[in-house]
Amino acid sequence: MSIPRRINALALLLCMLAAPVQAFEKAEKELPPSPATGTTPPPDLGKDRQGNPVDLSALKGKVVIVTFWASWCGPCRKELPVLGHFQKVVGRDALEVIAVNHKEDRRDFISIVRANRNLDLTWVPDSSGKLNDAWGVRSIPRMFIINRDGVIAFRHVGYSEESLPGIVDEILSLLPEEVKSRPVGGQQPPSGKSSP
Repeated sequence: MSIPRRINALALLLCMLAAPVQAFEKAEKELPPSPATGTTPPPDLGKDRQGNPVDLSALKGKVVIVTFWASWCGPCRKELPVLGHFQKVVGRDALEVIAVNHKEDRRDFISIVRANRNLDLTWVPDSSGKLNDAWGVRSIPRMFIINRDGVIAFRHVGYSEESLPGIVDEILSLLPEEVKSRPVGGQQPPSGKSSP
C-alpha cells in the first residue's frame, strides 16, 4: 500500500474511532441542566417501587427532598439513613423524601431497598436513567430540597457530615411553625385531642 493510501486509511480509521466519542460528548452536552434554585422541577418522578406514580405537583404543601443515589456510592449510603431519620422525625404529613436510584440494575436497587427496609422513604427505580437525565444529574449524591410551593429552595451535590447542620437548618426554614413546635416524630393529633 502506498504512503498516501496508508494516510487515507489511517485518517478513515481515526474518524471511525472518534465518532463514538463525539456521539458520547454530544449526548452529554444535550442533557438538560439541573433545575436551578428558584425554579419548579419536572413534576413526573416515574413510579415508586410498588408501581405508584410519583408526582411532585401532588405533593405541594409539603417540603419535598429528592435525592439521587446508587448502591456503589458510599456517601449516598451514608446520606439515606439521615434522610430516613428526617422523614421519621418530621412526619409524612409535612415532609416527603424521595430516593431516586441512579441508573442501576433493578437487582442492585432492590438489594439496597431491602437492606434499608426500616427507612420510610419513597424509593424510585431509574435503571433507564430517564429521570436522572431529565434532572441533569451527572454526579451523586445529588439532593434537591423543594419548598411547600413546589419550588427548589436548596440544592446539594455530594454529602458530608459537616454539611448536616446546614441541611437541617434549610429544612427547618421551610417547615411551618406548627410542624416545628409539635412533638418529635409525630403528625398533629386529631383536632380536640391532646398528645399522650
